[in-house]
Amino acid sequence: MEMKGDLTAKIFMEISRRIWYTIHRETNKVKQRKPGEAVMQRLKPLNDFIFGKTFGEKGDEEQLLSLLNAILAKTKHKKLVKIEIVEHRTFTAEVVGDKTSILDIRAVAEDSTRINIEVQLRDYGNMDRRSLFYWSREFASGLDKGGDYSQLANVIAINIVNFEAVSVDDFHTVFHLWEDTHKDCLLTDALEIHFIDVKKFNALPEKDIKNNSLHRWLTFFDQNISDDTLKELMDMDAAIYKANEKMTFLANDKEVLRLYNMREMAQIDYNSGMKKVRDERSVEIARNLLEMNMPHDQIAKATGLTLEEISSL
Repeated sequence: MEMKGDLTAKIFMEISRRIWYTIHRETNKVKQRKPGEAVMQRLKPLNDFIFGKTFGEKGDEEQLLSLLNAILAKTKHKKLVKIEIVEHRTFTAEVVGDKTSILDIRAVAEDSTRINIEVQLRDYGNMDRRSLFYWSREFASGLDKGGDYSQLANVIAINIVNFEAVSVDDFHTVFHLWEDTHKDCLLTDALEIHFIDVKKFNALPEKDIKNNSLHRWLTFFDQNISDDTLKELMDMDAAIYKANEKMTFLANDKEVLRLYNMREMAQIDYNSGMKKVRDERSVEIARNLLEMNMPHDQIAKATGLTLEEISSL
């Protein structure tokens, strides 16, 4: 008859063996994963930190070039054949953890055109002015002190957003400086601003991934893309294959994962803080409207508060 202690030891050994087997099996899956094969838990491609690591570092020129050409095809730009990535910041924990920091990508084309790409998934307001501000900063940075204005290079600002920044149905809009009456009169081609709304793109009933390279990239950016669709994209587009390969490498880097999660939390914290400010402002407005004897239902429409919340003020 087995002693109780011996039985407990055997159970413990069996549990340990099964745990070891599970860990060993999953480790082998990682080791055997082929380059370009999707990881079990896919990182968010449009997390601005991951986006910057995938497209904005030296060695990422192939995938960035492909993405830019897909975007610029709308305005019939001459196809870019070479770009220089401008690494203007280091992704430190301090930078990534700062919820207000802008993790944009900068590049310079062969003709000296400067390109700035920013991913903004949440609407913090004033996106039009924000985009103009960053465009102007990039434009002005091309002029040395005491230099001639002819030194100023064209600047293209590209905003990838997940909210309606432009009130039209098109998911991709482009702006230039045209004369109001004479629509064929362009003041200068120095300014070009793109807005790409991934939310509107995802709502399209059909995507043409076979013939439209921008459709391919925006489909790739969907975090919930199916394995079959991802494989199809990689089979037809070498640049997407390389981008996915880079993301797979990043997903297996502990420090990258730490910074990725830090960035996700920073965005959540910022959103929570903004919501608190909006809620406090709504309460303040509601109280002012109550003093003016405005009906509760109208106050609810004006502030977004519920009738119960208004009654409790």
